[in-house]
Amino acid sequence: MAPNKPRDPSIERTSEYEEFIEKLAEYHEKRGTHLDREPKIGTRHLDLLRLYKRVVEEGGYDKVSDTKNNKLAWRKLAGEFLPGSQNLTTQAFIVKSAYYKNLAAYEISTIHKREPPPKEILEDVSAKGGDLLNRTVENYFRPASREAQRLRGEDDSEESDEEGDIKKTPKEDKMDLDEPGSTGRVTRALRHAPPQRVLFQPEMSTRQTRQSTGHLPSPQPGAHTNGIYGTSGAAMTIANYEPRAAAPSNMKPVVTPANNPEHFKNLRMKHIVNRMNRPQPLRGMMLPGTGFPGPNIYIRALHALRSRNPEEEAYALHHLVKISHERGDKYRFDQFPGLAEALIAKVIEVASLFYDVKWDVSYIEDESSRPNVLNGLLGTEDLLRKIKSLPMLDNRDDLLPEEAANSLGMINEAALIIRNMVMHPDNAGFVSIIPSIRDLMVIVLNLPKHSTIVELQHYALEIAEQLTKFWILDGQNPLYRSLLAQVESEDRGKIITSLRALGRIAMNLEATNKLTGVPTKTLQSICDWLLVEDEELRNACLDFLYLFTSQADNVEILANEVNIEGLVNQLVRLLQYNAIASEERRSNTKSSKSAQFTDTPPKLSAAIIEQLVVLEEPERSSQWLRTCFDEDPSGEITQIQLWSAYNTAFQEMMASNPSLNVLMPAKDFITNVSTTFKNASAQVHHANGQPKYTIKGIKPRAVPADPATKKPYMRCCWHPPSLLNGLSDTKHSTAKNECGEYTPGVRAMWEHIVSTHLKVPRDETGKWLLEQKPDIDMTNGDAVATSALTKYFCHWGGCTHFNPNGTKSAYDVGQHIKTHLPDTSTMYSLHAKHNRTPSTATILTTSAQVRYENFQPQFGQPVGLGSLGMGGRGPGYGYAHGPRDERRGDPIPPPQPSPNWRFYNTVTDEQGEPAGLPFASVLVLRNLARQLAKLPSPDPIQEISDSPPHKRGRSESSPDYRRSTGAKKPRLSDAAREAQKENEEIEKEEKEAESAGWVPRVFSPVKEQLHYIAAYNLTLKNYTAGLLKAIAQGGG
Repeated sequence: MAPNKPRDPSIERTSEYEEFIEKLAEYHEKRGTHLDREPKIGTRHLDLLRLYKRVVEEGGYDKVSDTKNNKLAWRKLAGEFLPGSQNLTTQAFIVKSAYYKNLAAYEISTIHKREPPPKEILEDVSAKGGDLLNRTVENYFRPASREAQRLRGEDDSEESDEEGDIKKTPKEDKMDLDEPGSTGRVTRALRHAPPQRVLFQPEMSTRQTRQSTGHLPSPQPGAHTNGIYGTSGAAMTIANYEPRAAAPSNMKPVVTPANNPEHFKNLRMKHIVNRMNRPQPLRGMMLPGTGFPGPNIYIRALHALRSRNPEEEAYALHHLVKISHERGDKYRFDQFPGLAEALIAKVIEVASLFYDVKWDVSYIEDESSRPNVLNGLLGTEDLLRKIKSLPMLDNRDDLLPEEAANSLGMINEAALIIRNMVMHPDNAGFVSIIPSIRDLMVIVLNLPKHSTIVELQHYALEIAEQLTKFWILDGQNPLYRSLLAQVESEDRGKIITSLRALGRIAMNLEATNKLTGVPTKTLQSICDWLLVEDEELRNACLDFLYLFTSQADNVEILANEVNIEGLVNQLVRLLQYNAIASEERRSNTKSSKSAQFTDTPPKLSAAIIEQLVVLEEPERSSQWLRTCFDEDPSGEITQIQLWSAYNTAFQEMMASNPSLNVLMPAKDFITNVSTTFKNASAQVHHANGQPKYTIKGIKPRAVPADPATKKPYMRCCWHPPSLLNGLSDTKHSTAKNECGEYTPGVRAMWEHIVSTHLKVPRDETGKWLLEQKPDIDMTNGDAVATSALTKYFCHWGGCTHFNPNGTKSAYDVGQHIKTHLPDTSTMYSLHAKHNRTPSTATILTTSAQVRYENFQPQFGQPVGLGSLGMGGRGPGYGYAHGPRDERRGDPIPPPQPSPNWRFYNTVTDEQGEPAGLPFASVLVLRNLARQLAKLPSPDPIQEISDSPPHKRGRSESSPDYRRSTGAKKPRLSDAAREAQKENEEIEKEEKEAESAGWVPRVFSPVKEQLHYIAAYNLTLKNYTAGLLKAIAQGGG
């Protein structure tokens, strides 16, 4: 089966198409009609230009719509534009309607050069019928609905078609379909007579059963059994039953054009007479009730909401919730005056469910003093006092009455509409200038504690979060005090949203948000919430603290009323929240020499060869080329050298397994090089009259790589010991003896070393034999003396771990080999914590330590060179016989590998800037450092006499202790002297910090951590530098 072809685009957008659409749009704009540029039918869009050309070729709309002389024309056109459509009849009418609405008038004006009919009798009516060229206001009447025609007795749906001609009698099995979307009858065929009713008549013949044959006596002459056994009364009744005579059914004949044509002729004439006697409307005049679709859903919802009718309000709120959710980006308050005020008034009605009050919004200044009046001009400043004075209703139960519950549901919908609308910045700015919106939030947030209003209060807080950035709220503002009260709520959502709303006060204004009058309990709660493992809650608290600590007066409250040292410690811990460890390799600024590229392909291990040798040609040669070679425009290798390397790589494996497929011939192999590498090409050079065949564009890899992932393979650094007088010499091994094979991974490298170099055997199941088993005498089954045990040594990179005696345990040496290989286990991060790093290592200074360093494994260097006076791990290790400086004769050190720098970076945003909890924490710390420096120094800490001495206050080594006890000064070792000196310095720093200002006292304990973060967190590098600068300026 052939694959399906991709569907062609519906519209071919050429310059001709774009020009035609623009002309058509201008025509419809002048005509006052709507143009559908790309009518959609199913999943395809209709090409109006192509449809217009096709209909004009057929003679125009009237010609194609002529059902007498050109039947099924629209269906044929639909088949051309919508190939493969299953419901072609419906699609044909849709195509006809698209042409009728968009192109029919344009055709009359451009092709026929005539004035098209008005849009009231063309675009505004159905596409049913044709003869547009002769249609005028005088001879065309808008078809009424079928229900109206039936009521007037003018239903001619069965007598005539849309052209006004009398239909013929329909055939028996043929039915006409109504136009799409209609709900009329499905068929217009004649009614069939009902099936004839047949009454039940029992069978009078004798029924013969299986027992009747050969078991019953023959019936006596004259006896009548009628198939019934026995002579009971019921049997006789059934035997003597006679059906009643069928009465003729009383049916009314159906009048059809076939049996009564005169009747239908009279109906037709009556209809024509009525149509002719109908008064003609004036030309161009719109009939009453026509041409006006009525108000749209937006206006209808607005008027319904302001009507105060519960049913109309429910209708309006239902639709406005959907509109605000789906069209909130385009639905604006300024386009519908009075909508915002009506919604606010609806939400304020919630107070009547819990208090004995009905709030009225007044725009007269003198009336605002009344207890139930809200100031609609400036807002109600004493609203909290009015709310506290209101008598409460008895709503102790969590369930509300039905009427109150329905009212609360509509109030929630009104609040949800406002909440959805203010998410748009334009709507938020519009609502913020309405003073009563602040009264709304104050009323909702100060309702009695009741489970049914939780949703409404969340909506009010989310509205406040979007609007507080437009207002300046002082400490006595009712809304500000209501938001602060919500911070002490037990609802996590209320706490987070209220903190965000408080943090956004005056954000869009030049005024400063001072956040005055915050209770100490609230501040302590915010500091405590930083300890909770809740990122969203922490973010809200840090945003609040960032604004709060921008004022020196607020920081003084924190320093005196709250544990500011604990706050600073927690903020410093958050600086590394979700930090990600990353390594960066920085190149050396000075390099001795450029790297030397090898001329021969790398040697592959048996594991890699086994993976390649089973492949078919030419895939085998392509994979080998990608593994050992890389594209390089300046690279070049001779064809003989390349072919020899390919044969050598597989020679041993092919010889041991003759069943493998033979290698590719040399000619095909050279051709496959250009296929594998697009930029590689075979060339011929003539040198001294001799041709030289080369491959240009590739070079051997220094380290082979996986052909699929391009990941470099791992090189074996095993140095087999040299033989000196037939004996193994571990001290004079050379680099030329290195194994140099490559394996695809760590496990393959370990298996290569264990099997190839250590020669650890396997058992029948393929498992390693870690202990040698004794030989068994086959005659009696006794164990005989085992052969000499094998001793294992490690020669990886010059390792001397098991020298000089070696080990007999294959398990020990196998585990030791793993220490030389990269750790790829899932416990890598845990192991890395306990590994020794250069920062934790002790500097080697003594001669014994230097000698020990010389004998440590040197990766990539021969064994024992340090013991021969050629240096240990210092910078000059291993290059005594290397190149020397021409001027001084000193050896030139080899190029050192680039160091790896590990950083712990925190989260960033899309632009790479700091974000999240670490960024907010460093900003709060910077504010604290700046503002604490402005405060007066704190009072020194007074020690209580009854309290036990500090562990660092008077140690046994201090002079005061010795004077009080009379003890002699002991002889101290170097370590004890250093510890004593360190304790004295710590005591000095603590005393200086106690007598110094706020900044040294608060930031001295965390100064070391801040320096560490400044060095290893590149994301916060600039901000921690500013923080440390502020600490230094404050005396820290």
